[in-house]
Amino acid sequence: MEPKQAAAAARGGTIDRDEIDRFARQAHAWWDEDGPFRPLHRVNPVRLGFIRAQLLRHFARDPHEMRPFAGLDLLDIGCGGGLVAEPMARLGFAVTGLDADGQALGVARAHAEEAGLVIQYREEAAEDLAAQGQTFATVLALEVAEHVEDAALFVAKAAALVRPGGAFIASTLNRTPRSFVTAVIGAEYVLRWLPRGTHQWRKFLRPSEMAAHLRRAEMKIEAIEGLVFHPLSGDWALGRDLGVNYLIFASKPK
Repeated sequence: MEPKQAAAAARGGTIDRDEIDRFARQAHAWWDEDGPFRPLHRVNPVRLGFIRAQLLRHFARDPHEMRPFAGLDLLDIGCGGGLVAEPMARLGFAVTGLDADGQALGVARAHAEEAGLVIQYREEAAEDLAAQGQTFATVLALEVAEHVEDAALFVAKAAALVRPGGAFIASTLNRTPRSFVTAVIGAEYVLRWLPRGTHQWRKFLRPSEMAAHLRRAEMKIEAIEGLVFHPLSGDWALGRDLGVNYLIFASKPK
C-alpha cells in the first residue's frame, strides 16, 4: 500500500466524513428533480445510456430484452437516493446500493419500496465489502471518486469488488481550469445548481490518473467518453470532450 493510501486507511478508509455530512443535509431532496440534485437528474439519461450500451456489449446480452441483465448482480457505490440503482434493477440486475449516508439510504429504501423494486441497500464503505471478499459482475461508482478521502485507495477497493470477467464504470470530474470555472464557479456560485461547497476542485481526477489507478488494480481500460453539457438547450450528451466530466469503462480479465 502506498503511503497516501496507508494514511487514508489509518483515518478510516475511503470515506470523507465532511463530504458525507454535506450530502446528508440534502438527503430528503434526492428525488426532487428541481432540488439540489437537479444536475444528476438531468445527466442521468445520458449516463444510463452509456452504462447500458457498454454492459450489453461486454456481457453479450440481447438489447431487445426488457430485462437484459437478468442473472447478473451489480453494486452501485455511492448510490445516494437510488437514482441509478432503480433503473439498473428494472434492467434485470440484482442490485446492491452502497452508501455511507444513512439518511440517503432511508430515502432510497422508501422510494424503491413504493416503486415495487427489490434493492439491497447497505450503509458501508467499499473497503468493508472488499474485506468480506464480496464480488459483483458489475460495479458502478458514479460521481463518487471526487468526494472520497483518497481516490487511489477507493479505486483499488472498488476494483477488488469486480468479479473476474466483470465490469467497472465510473463517472467523475476532470481537474482542469475549465472544470473549476464550470463545475465549481458556474454550477455552485453563478447558476446555483448545486449548494456551495459541493465540489473541491483539488479532488477532481484527470482521466490519466483514473486510468492509472485502474491499471494498477489490474483492470483493462476499454472506453472513455466525455459528458458534455450544451448550455443553449440545457441537455447533456456523450462526446470526445473530456475537459469537464467523463465516463470510463474498464473490465477485469477472467
